[in-house]
Amino acid sequence: MQFAVKSLHEFVGAVRAAWYSSPNSPQYAGVITIPATFGQRARMTASSPVFKPLRVIGLMSGTSMDGIDAAYLETDGEGRVEQGPAITVSYTPDFRSRLCAFVERAPDRGAPDEAEIETELTDLHAIAVGRLLQAMALPATALDLVGFHGQTIWHRPAKKQTWQMGDGNRLADALGVAVAFDFRSDDVTAGGQGAPLLPIYHAALARDADLPAAILNVGGVANITWIGPEACDLTGFDTGPGNGLIDDWVRARLGLDMDRDGAVAAKGQVHRALVDEMLNHDFFERAAPKSLDRFAFNTHRLSHLSTEDGAATLTAFTAAAVARALAHCPTRPRTIYVAGGGRHNPTLMKLLAEYTDAAVLSVDVLGWNGDALEAQGFAYLAVRCLRGLPLTFPGTTGIRAPMTGGRIAAPSSFANVKSA
Repeated sequence: MQFAVKSLHEFVGAVRAAWYSSPNSPQYAGVITIPATFGQRARMTASSPVFKPLRVIGLMSGTSMDGIDAAYLETDGEGRVEQGPAITVSYTPDFRSRLCAFVERAPDRGAPDEAEIETELTDLHAIAVGRLLQAMALPATALDLVGFHGQTIWHRPAKKQTWQMGDGNRLADALGVAVAFDFRSDDVTAGGQGAPLLPIYHAALARDADLPAAILNVGGVANITWIGPEACDLTGFDTGPGNGLIDDWVRARLGLDMDRDGAVAAKGQVHRALVDEMLNHDFFERAAPKSLDRFAFNTHRLSHLSTEDGAATLTAFTAAAVARALAHCPTRPRTIYVAGGGRHNPTLMKLLAEYTDAAVLSVDVLGWNGDALEAQGFAYLAVRCLRGLPLTFPGTTGIRAPMTGGRIAAPSSFANVKSA
């Protein structure tokens, strides 16, 4: 049956109650606190109820800014995870150019072109959801929730500021489905790094893996999750630039979106003195947890190099930064499992093995989808947001205690709030 609800308070309560094993006699105690404005965070204290998996699509537009990953997941936000199909919807060259220019400009909020870009970005995410549902032959009414990361414009945790562009309310209305969004702000406001957010999802997937394990995600920025043998052994932090500087370099020199297969870097020579110079940055000396803005580094000091040597040196810099980061893990991992676009770059994978002296493998060998991992992660976090479960932890963002986060945007009609 469907619920006729008139407020966000009723909406969140209805969704939560509907998927507990005893919806007529809820097994939770506490209150849901909804601030006055729509789309604000909902909280609940729970007494370990049994929660039925929700059907969720997670959305990720990463710092490489090449498109949107959309992934279907059925999960309870804890140990039950069933991975489904995933797709990538590439941005048009025109939109990517405008988005990259906006992000590189790093404007304050309220820039003249902000509303136009945010609207277009949000609508493209709605299209991505529609295409995935079409590929699965499912209607939007089959979904319970959407996890919407948005596009990071800037990330300044030292100033307690982070901005992930995207209109959660607009997306909820477009889809007729509840949307969880704004996952980082609470942690940053409370003094945390606000990143990385996916260690808890990595830990859920790695329950049957040989622990300890290290998961390295190489997007525009690279981050690592170290998972120990106990559930509480979780460390995560950004290691440094990932593909971002390499993309910037080949785009400026060759007009390419990326160094596909590491082909340009493979023809060049690594200038190790420059790698060492770039590693002489206070970010690498700071203790973990720590996070990095996409544009904290640039390619200016490599301007005298050939295109091939510059690509090789920047690729080595990414690998060397990962090697430096391993000193911040509780124990040095023997195997590093790589996710994200970087795992498709054999030149980078070879240099990672060389610099870290570890076995470097794609997460695909674990049966994971390395291209969809981040999108899946935000589907998982969306359910945790709805349930009021922690998203961030002392070992992953430096927050003092495990902390919930995110906001829930309800569709204006509430038409798709269903009971089990």
